[in-house]
Amino acid sequence: MVARDADGRGYILSNVVRSQFKQHELYGGVVPEIAARAHTTCLDHIIAAALAQAHVKLADVDAIAATSGPGLIGGLIIGAITGKALALATGKPFLAINHLEAHALTCGLTDGLPPPYVMLLVSGGHTQILFVEDVGGYRRLATTIDDALGEAFDKTAKLLGLPMPGGPSVEAAAIDGDPRRFKLPRPMLGRADPNFSFAGLKTAVRHAAEAIAPISDDDVADICASFQAAVCDTVVDRVAQVMRAVVHRFPDDRHRPFVVAGGVAANQVLRAALVGVAETFGYSFHAPPLSLCSDNGAMIAWAGAERHARGQSDGLQAPVRPRWPLDADAAPAKGAGVKA
Repeated sequence: MVARDADGRGYILSNVVRSQFKQHELYGGVVPEIAARAHTTCLDHIIAAALAQAHVKLADVDAIAATSGPGLIGGLIIGAITGKALALATGKPFLAINHLEAHALTCGLTDGLPPPYVMLLVSGGHTQILFVEDVGGYRRLATTIDDALGEAFDKTAKLLGLPMPGGPSVEAAAIDGDPRRFKLPRPMLGRADPNFSFAGLKTAVRHAAEAIAPISDDDVADICASFQAAVCDTVVDRVAQVMRAVVHRFPDDRHRPFVVAGGVAANQVLRAALVGVAETFGYSFHAPPLSLCSDNGAMIAWAGAERHARGQSDGLQAPVRPRWPLDADAAPAKGAGVKA
């Protein structure tokens, strides 16, 4: 639960997170049916805990927000129906939230940062650079033509026998590794268009591991460090392309914010690299605290509060959307590995 005052400042009243990693760990990835069933067993308890921690009664809230996409359809349906039921029972407005928008607006909650700004969104399912013009106004400047960065981390972890979640496991293993041992590719490096590609890097990791099998713990650490170094070089190069291109879009040349959000934004090595590129091109760097990088209720509530403050709401017929781009007018990405 969050509160928003008349000046637009946000406050987290409670943020209850229930992880499902243990349920999915045996399968090496998220199983949609298990995820949906887990939602049904825990949502009531999470809502009760959030209200208790916030010292707020349900009747006292101004609006109900729930994630309505993009994502796995089962979990979306359960969450949205629960939110709509609460809105119907209390007579409160219902807001169907795009969880990508919630990531995009989190810096308003944590840093008090209003648009416009450039944002790098890096998660398990999405890798994009956006120009955030306002709440509800998003222009996609770059995207991945194949795999998302979070997926590349997860697949690398699974290949090397590291536990879920893959991103933190790869980052932890890389601490003791040699990032120069394996010569991994830097996809799209130096290309004029700022799009991303990670499928080839993921394949190169598999080839490197197979070439020295059976691999030791030291080998795993070196592969992870080399993979992470390749990721940082690639992402920094892509972000730099955009920073050069959009500098004229800021009304105040002395104030050019750069935001990174999404689960992969928790990677400390990547954060440090992005701080560096922001300083190079005269941008201020902003990122949520680690606890708010991955999907969480506070960011959904904040996106709802921002929209509610602007007089927006959605009816109880609002659909869930497994695919829901922030910039519906963006041209489709082109490339051999583009997913439909």
